[in-house]
Amino acid sequence: MSRKTKDNKASHVLVVDDHASAREAVADVLRQAAYEVSTCASATEALGRLAQQPIDVVVTDLQMPGMDGLEFIREIDRRRLAVEVVMITAHASVASAVEAMRYGAFDYIEKPFDVVELERCVAQACERRCLRQQEVDAASRAARSSPRRLSGPTSLPASCSSMIGSSPVMQELRMRIGQVATSDETVLLCGESGTGKELVAQTIHALSRRSAGPLVSLNCPVLSSQLTESELFGHKRGAFTGADADRTGRFELAHGGSILLDEVTEIDLNLQAKLLRVLQERSFEHVGSSDSIHVDVRVLATTNRDLPAEIAAGRFREDLYYRLAVVPITVPPLRERAADVLELADHFLTQAAERLERGSIALEPAARELLMNYDWPGNVRELQNVITRACVLNSDGAISADVVRPWLASSRPSTTDVQTIQFDKLQTADLTLDEMERRMIVATLERVGGHRAKAAEALGIGIRTLSGKLRAYGYAPREKDFAKAS
Repeated sequence: MSRKTKDNKASHVLVVDDHASAREAVADVLRQAAYEVSTCASATEALGRLAQQPIDVVVTDLQMPGMDGLEFIREIDRRRLAVEVVMITAHASVASAVEAMRYGAFDYIEKPFDVVELERCVAQACERRCLRQQEVDAASRAARSSPRRLSGPTSLPASCSSMIGSSPVMQELRMRIGQVATSDETVLLCGESGTGKELVAQTIHALSRRSAGPLVSLNCPVLSSQLTESELFGHKRGAFTGADADRTGRFELAHGGSILLDEVTEIDLNLQAKLLRVLQERSFEHVGSSDSIHVDVRVLATTNRDLPAEIAAGRFREDLYYRLAVVPITVPPLRERAADVLELADHFLTQAAERLERGSIALEPAARELLMNYDWPGNVRELQNVITRACVLNSDGAISADVVRPWLASSRPSTTDVQTIQFDKLQTADLTLDEMERRMIVATLERVGGHRAKAAEALGIGIRTLSGKLRAYGYAPREKDFAKAS
């Protein structure tokens, strides 16, 4: 790996450790690897050095008198110093590792360190530092050529520009994304349906050192257990009925990049055990084969479920939860970022106008007030659908509140509505429990216009579970249900 910056100069590494022998041992290894190396005996001294000269990577101990390694990293983050940080410590723990990465540490290795591992880690940190500098240079060039594009506050590179919103919770989310993106740790994205968890995952990948590699996604709820296993790990020809040729799985396709397990809680319990092994060992076998395959993959997962409740109910493995939730991030619902509603609406109006090849499309003041006062149970996805529908169906003039209001009033039933849907019809003598369940599911689905995701969420079950029950019932939505859902 390159030991030089983009200007063909040796990368400059600062080693910080209060123990002279340990400090010099690390410095000697890095000098032998052709880095320019400086040393400091304390974090306070190191902050002074960082203020005086450009440093590419800081290698710091955790346990130091006065300001320790974590406080040092927090101060680097607070001062927004353009430097990558690698922590070396004999006091390794998951808590301190996560805390270090939360404040922007690139990586975390344990004493007694392996020389090859140290060189690899520092080399990757230098590469990351170079990539970040290139992003800054590109943004600077864009600012000079098109000043308007950078108007307003920005806290992430251009690759995050699709994340709309300047509310405090969105600023906090952007900060967290920037902190975790530079590590290779597994990230669990939690949040309600429609909040943009997949977009956050894409942003994390785009900002990571794996950005040149693939981001491979799997929508877990839509496949049966057997098909999910084949999609994840691949299969050999003849492994099961219909396996007419070898198939490469998603983990293998994501080698060198990231894999996104969308709605991971929908994976079957038996398959969860196999997924746990992949997270632990980064190895697996094709279905129908005993040969192990090793992959270099970062795992990103999403869920709209309450995972502790799923674990308590026996629907999700607790050990898998802890493997996935190394760095958990909660994506806020739109009702918690109401200040972003109009900014998002204007963004979707611009997108719709471009697709429809029309001039600018505006919302009347009353319509804007209506959007602001709605609680958006379907989150950003619901807002986007409402705006798109309004743009398509309102061809002349600004969009009025009367155009938008009917869709907001009927977009999703409340929990109380779902519980009482045609309940008088359900409370009929001589009905079995299965028949009552069938009628409740069908009535709920019809109430939400044939929208299976909304029905599953309202009933508190997974989409795959709902689809299986509907197949068993032989339920087929009426034509008008499809019209409502479209």
